[in-house]
Amino acid sequence: MPDGLILDARARGAMDADEWDVRVKLAAAYRLVDHFGWTEQIYGHLTARVPGPDEHFLINPWGLNYDEVTASNLVKIDVEGNVVAAGEHAVNFAGFIIHSAIHMTRSNENLVVMHTHTRAGMAIAAITEGLQPISMFSTVFHNRIGYHKYEGASLYPDERERIVASLGPHKAMILRNHGLLVVGRTVPECFLRLYRLERACQIQVDAAAAGTLNHIPPQVADRSAADLDSYQGMQPKPEGEIEYAALMRKLDKVDDGYRM
Repeated sequence: MPDGLILDARARGAMDADEWDVRVKLAAAYRLVDHFGWTEQIYGHLTARVPGPDEHFLINPWGLNYDEVTASNLVKIDVEGNVVAAGEHAVNFAGFIIHSAIHMTRSNENLVVMHTHTRAGMAIAAITEGLQPISMFSTVFHNRIGYHKYEGASLYPDERERIVASLGPHKAMILRNHGLLVVGRTVPECFLRLYRLERACQIQVDAAAAGTLNHIPPQVADRSAADLDSYQGMQPKPEGEIEYAALMRKLDKVDDGYRM
């Protein structure tokens, strides 16, 4: 780990327990994105709102690889991307445009935002048809995903309103010619949604290369989406918590440094 990236122990000790919990889970998400090979060098972001009355968010330090992100070196910023605590590391302000668009809605459904540039995700974002109902995972997003027209590298604040409009009531969006985006109430919920969307894209790319796509009938896709929602709702813990706990245990067996 590069020098100077670990939060002073006294500061960590004074940190609210709820914030530390979010930090640990978000740092784990960065490590998992790296584990699954979904990174785009040092680019891309996973962000989460800090619990409490202030509109502050956690984001990765600019220039670090995803496997260097830890709970303590995540940077706290405001909704405009400004660092709010002196002495913390810089962030990629330009890359926060997409995330700030969602966070500025102040919705409790969108406390976490994850955006990736994976090969499969960008491939599906590059085709006119978008995500098709051809697998169980893709039915999760049947009539439940937004599409945002490509306007360039998302460097201009005026695009934020259009990003929010494109997402609409959905919790997932394909940024045309760009990549994938998902939102959630918690880090586990959001990551599970990202995993399912990425897997759906991978399956479609593989299936299209192998032969003719076999589309699931709309009524069956609708029922599948509803059934999967219902199944998740019957679990003893909130959505994604069981799966994410298992993933964190997997991380801990390899490297628990994200907890620092």
